[in-house]
Amino acid sequence: MPQLDTSTWLMMIMSMFLALFIIFQLKISKHSFHLNPETTLAKAQKQSTPWETKWTKIYLPLLLPQ
Repeated sequence: MPQLDTSTWLMMIMSMFLALFIIFQLKISKHSFHLNPETTLAKAQKQSTPWETKWTKIYLPLLLPQ
């Protein structure tokens, strides 16, 4: 039964990583970034809920008359 020759695997893996790194760097270098991004202020919209206009009183059980 022939043995598997693994002597070239390290060179193959290293060259694959180098090629992927170069391709990734080329893709990143073609991407255009904004120089000064401006922040946009998001205005919070007040949502009206029915219980905001009502006066409610909460009685705790310990404060009830005994």
